[in-house]
Order: sequence, then structure tokens, then C-alpha cells
Amino acid sequence: MSRDARWKALLELLVERGRLDVEEAAGELSVSAATIRRDLDQLAEQQMLVRTRGGAVVHGVSYELPLRYKTARRASEKERIAKAVADLVAPGEAVGLTGGTTTTEVARALAVRGDLSTGSPALTIVTNALNIANELAVRPQFKIVVTGGVARPQSYELIGPLADGVLGQITLDVAVLGVVAFDAHQGAAAHDEAEAAINRVLCERAERVVVAADSSKLGRRAFARICGADLVDTLVTDAAVSPETVRRFEEAGVRVLAV
Repeated sequence: MSRDARWKALLELLVERGRLDVEEAAGELSVSAATIRRDLDQLAEQQMLVRTRGGAVVHGVSYELPLRYKTARRASEKERIAKAVADLVAPGEAVGLTGGTTTTEVARALAVRGDLSTGSPALTIVTNALNIANELAVRPQFKIVVTGGVARPQSYELIGPLADGVLGQITLDVAVLGVVAFDAHQGAAAHDEAEAAINRVLCERAERVVVAADSSKLGRRAFARICGADLVDTLVTDAAVSPETVRRFEEAGVRVLAV
């Protein structure tokens, strides 16, 4: 197993359990305890976990996996969700995309839509995510608008007052939100309050709001609230969503598409 694969596996185990023991992790990954100790030390140096005697713990309530370690999680679900979200976008619209693995897949789904291969522009994409802007900038039919701000390394998103300044001057047809949690009563949320603030402004500037989230994120809460469910028009999720969860969102006025 490569170092990157071990690190991703260790971080995912840590997120699930909150605490890791060296010997236990070594057994699960079939590597030596010395290798796990070295991996945990290096991850702690990058402030991705807190080292303890005999293992490691997560940072706390705002802990999240950096984007590069989340891309393979629930990949097939995210691709289906992304295609369904992309199908909700009409040619010529102005689309806001937040950062995240699912919204990155939405950007890719938009890029391969045949009816968006030409136009002046075929779409206007507004994003605070550097990786999304990088992927779409090579599509000459898309007008790409990137907010200012300070780059957040965990999600590649630009945050802060510079991003606020740009978003306050535009109007969007649709905003697509990637979230870490979405609850019918508590609303949509992120781990980081500055990231949530930018996403909130994006919602306020849009005619309609679409949340793209796999079913593991539904009914959950996170530290920083983005917006209430009343501001969300459509939730696109995967087919594993429970009927009860669908009912709660529909009662809150959210249309649910399960794909």
C-alpha cells in the first residue's frame, strides 16, 4: 500500500471513530506498527490530526478531511448526483458552484454536456473553488468568474471579505451547494465558519438553490450553518436516502431528487 493510500485510509478511520490506536491501525492496514507511527507523526506535522500516546485523535468539532483525501469516497453516488444536478441547469444560465468533491463532479458533468459545447457563453460559472475554476478554464464556451479571497487548503476555496466583495456585485440563476451536513430543521452546514459565510452569500445571490449531497450527509449537523432548508429549492441525493428523510425535507418545502 502506498503512503498516500495509507494516509487516506488512516484519516477516514479517524473521522469514523474519533480515535485511532497504532496497533489496531497496523492490523487493519496490514503494515507494521512502526510504519503507522511514522505516518501519524507526519500527519500530525501537517495538523491533520492530534498525536497521542499510542495513537491519534481528531482535532475536534471542525475537523474535516482535506479535499484530496475525500475524492474517492462514495464516488459512484457523487457521479450520479452530479449528472442529475447538471441536468437542472439550462444553457446560458449563470451558475454558482461552491467547493467540494460533489460540486467538482457537477462541474465535470456540465463540461461534457453536448448542448453546452458551444455558446457565447454556454454558461457563466461563478466559483470560489480554485480546483473547479482550473478544470473549467480550458472550456472556451464557459465564462469563468472566480471570487477573490484567501485560499483555504482543506477545500481549495477562497474565503474572506475579498470574496464577499465580488459576490455582492453579481446575480445568479442557480447556486449549487456542496455541504457536509443537511438537515430539514437545522439547514445546510459546513465545518468552517468562513467557508459557510461565502456559501451563504452565494445562496442569497441566486434565484434558486440546489444542494448536492449524498445520503450520508442528510439528517446531520455541522458546526457552521450556511442556510435554512427554506432557502433550498432542490436536494439531489442518492437512492439510499430513507423515505422518512425524504418526507421531512418535502415537508420543509424542498423538492428531493434521489438518483
